[in-house]
Amino acid sequence: MSNMRRITGGSRFLLEPFDYGPKDIAEAHDRILGLQFEAIDARLSRIEGLMERLERRLWLTVYGVVATILAQAFKTLITIAPTGGA
Repeated sequence: MSNMRRITGGSRFLLEPFDYGPKDIAEAHDRILGLQFEAIDARLSRIEGLMERLERRLWLTVYGVVATILAQAFKTLITIAPTGGA
C-alpha cells in the first residue's frame, strides 16, 4: 500500500512518536488514579449530603405523624371529659 501519505498540516506533535519510559507511565497512572479518587470522594460527599437531607425529612415526617396522633388523642380526651357541673 504505497498510497498511504503522511498527513500534512495540523499539529506537529500528532506525528511525533511518543517516548515514554516506565517512570513516566507510572506517574501518569498515579495522576489518573488521583483524579479518579477525587471524583469518587466528591460523589460520596454529595451522596452523604443527600442522605442527611433525606434523614431530616424522614424524621420530620415521623414527628408530624406522632404530633397528629397526639393531637387527635388530646381532642378525643377533651370531648369525652366531663364539664364539671355538680
